[in-house]
Amino acid sequence: MKKIKKVVVLLALFLGFITCITPALAAGASSSSNSTSSSAVSGDELAKIKANGKLVVGLSADYPPLEFTKKINGKTEYVGVDIEIAKQIAKDLGVKLEIKNLSFDSLLVAMETGKIDVIISGMNPTAERKQSVDFSDTYYSGGKSFLIMKGDKNKYKDKDSFAGKKVGAQNGTTEYKLIKSDVKGATPEGLSKLSNLVLDLQSRKIDGVLMDSLIAKAYAANNKQFLAIDSGIEVSEDQSGVAVALPKNQPALKAAINKTLGQIKKDNLIDKKYVPQAAKYMETVKQSNGMLNYWNYFAKGVGYTILITVISVTAGFVLGTLLALMRLAKSKFLHAIAVCYIEFIRGTPLMVQIMFVYFGIGALIGSLPALLAGIIAISLNSGAYVAEVIRSGIESIPAGQTEAARSLGLSQGKTYRYVIIPQALKNIWPALGNEFITLLKDSSMVSIIGVTELMYQTQLVQTTTYKGVLPLFITMLLYFVMTFTVSKFLGYFEGKMKHNG
Repeated sequence: MKKIKKVVVLLALFLGFITCITPALAAGASSSSNSTSSSAVSGDELAKIKANGKLVVGLSADYPPLEFTKKINGKTEYVGVDIEIAKQIAKDLGVKLEIKNLSFDSLLVAMETGKIDVIISGMNPTAERKQSVDFSDTYYSGGKSFLIMKGDKNKYKDKDSFAGKKVGAQNGTTEYKLIKSDVKGATPEGLSKLSNLVLDLQSRKIDGVLMDSLIAKAYAANNKQFLAIDSGIEVSEDQSGVAVALPKNQPALKAAINKTLGQIKKDNLIDKKYVPQAAKYMETVKQSNGMLNYWNYFAKGVGYTILITVISVTAGFVLGTLLALMRLAKSKFLHAIAVCYIEFIRGTPLMVQIMFVYFGIGALIGSLPALLAGIIAISLNSGAYVAEVIRSGIESIPAGQTEAARSLGLSQGKTYRYVIIPQALKNIWPALGNEFITLLKDSSMVSIIGVTELMYQTQLVQTTTYKGVLPLFITMLLYFVMTFTVSKFLGYFEGKMKHNG
């Protein structure tokens, strides 16, 4: 019993520390977006990249032909113009290339917190972005186009046709701002993934999607439902040009990147080699975009989803049990710590917690992998909810049970172990089962930080095949199979408990 008390006290101190420093860490993480002296991006970044032997490039792989995915020899590979540029930069630096696929609106935060070294993702070097990051020379420049349904070709001709209509654009992009400033009377609709915007267009939730002309033409060429039309929007160089984003005040890294880009421009590799190669990948995808060809995407996603759920359920149950005991403890200190933790976790969204663990705490622990960050966040979240379930179960046991056990000579620890907990577990088993099933579905949220679980893989399939609804339908079926299996498994043990009772 003394050992248990020590563990509980240590856990309480740890949770108290986390609870106290969370606001400070959050503020620090927020202010780092405008700070160039952060440890994550300080010093000579070029020297760090060479010392690490790798260049970590952040991108959002849903922007063909600049960056997208392709199944090559049974493996998911990142392909496109930006990928080839990233490969050449890494080659010239004499390091390996590592790619991190994140949502577009998370890329700047990822770089500012040291998760990635540079961004090569069709990013425009706007004045607003230049306040927090630097940019290389532009390596591509193009106009803006609307992607519309082909059946609406007589309805929409230019930007003036969208007055009073809903127009989609990726969150955090130049296109989103252009809708507000240049498409008079239009309502901007923003999402983090371009593939989701295209899905909205197909389902008629929006009337058009504003994007780079090259990308709009790529979608139209690979799906007969779509048509790309010129937007008629005049854009400045910083709104139409595409450049590499890098941390501020890194002249050596900037010079090295510009040297590679200069050679690429001199040899005209983008037009001669990179775009034709990307077009070829897109054409082969078009020829073999049946869902059966992408079964390994879904299989990989299911595997990671199950892994995340199993570990998080186990950790959440252990943490929840300890928190429940702390909340029921006579010690006001332990009770206060447990209440603060539970209320704080239950009062903040899981998605925010995941991003905070990865970008906030991850800024202090630079080597924190996205998968581990996701598991930690979900486990901490689950622990708070499980704690309340277990507490209610323990309190449902009549006080006479404890008194009877103690009168028979059982210690407090043995009373909980042999009398209280088994009865409480029987009472709360359905509620715990619901929590486990919820956790299985909530694991999809870790896709936002690039963990390759089922929802992440679904988005890759959507981008690769230019199909929006069918991959989602398959994902729904897979989630149903998993949750139904878990339900039957939990129901079997629930029946056993009733029988034994």
